[in-house]
Amino acid sequence: MELGSLDFLKQQDLPAGALYMVATPIGNLGDITLRALHVLSSVDGIACEDTRHSAALLQQFGIHKKCLALHAHNEHSASQTVLEHLAKGERWAYISDAGTPGVSDPGARLVDAAQKAALRVIPIPGPSAVSSAISVSGSVMLNSEGQFQFLGFWPHKTKERELILRDICESKKTSIFFESPHHIRETLLLLANSLEGDRQIFICRELTKKFEQLISIKANEISTWIEAHQTLKGEFIILIEGRPAAANEPVDHDALMRWANVLSPFLSSKEIATVLSQILGIAKKDAYQIALDVKAIGEEK
Repeated sequence: MELGSLDFLKQQDLPAGALYMVATPIGNLGDITLRALHVLSSVDGIACEDTRHSAALLQQFGIHKKCLALHAHNEHSASQTVLEHLAKGERWAYISDAGTPGVSDPGARLVDAAQKAALRVIPIPGPSAVSSAISVSGSVMLNSEGQFQFLGFWPHKTKERELILRDICESKKTSIFFESPHHIRETLLLLANSLEGDRQIFICRELTKKFEQLISIKANEISTWIEAHQTLKGEFIILIEGRPAAANEPVDHDALMRWANVLSPFLSSKEIATVLSQILGIAKKDAYQIALDVKAIGEEK
């Protein structure tokens, strides 16, 4: 592809002395964005999580730039080097091995250092395993009304794992996390033994790659599925349906009144009911009555 023929890219502002956080493909090279290619072709240098891995990507698109290794083990010192270049008015990009930098990848320290130095940081959006998995998860997200919590990589220290597992079991939001092929079997069996049997689990393996798999099963079906798949290779992202609200679950009336009171000056009663229902998982009719009560109290004052 000849980027020079895409005149609209030339209209993109590329401020000097700025850091560009560039998302790269998570598997399929065709997912690189035109804007990402334009930025990577225009900057003075590129900081990479792994320069060897990134070299193959850059070579594929004919991009030849000086590269600097910036990973979890040298992020502090390498960030200072990048800042020195930015202070001279140079443009630098950062790319991780795959996906959006800072999402369970290095990059957060670099961004923090740049912001503290009053330097501009510009996101160049693109591929993300989290958003890709959400987009094809269907009922797992639907039943949580679009709410989710991203947990990063599944922990393997017992105490941390127990805390997260308890949170997943109790949360009404969809829980999302990454897992490696070395531990996926153990982790799925743990979920099967900890979650209610009808909780929906969505397993994504090798997203965007040749052997991509998307599996939607219930917690009580995990053991059978694992027995049928003795070899589990590749990178995994797991989505777990949020806990459904119990029909007789107690509602903290005072807390609901406080929520509604804060929202009352800005939203109608119907809008307040929608917000309370979605965020707190209560019936819309109960939320609407709370909203009406708050509005009535406000009118009496």
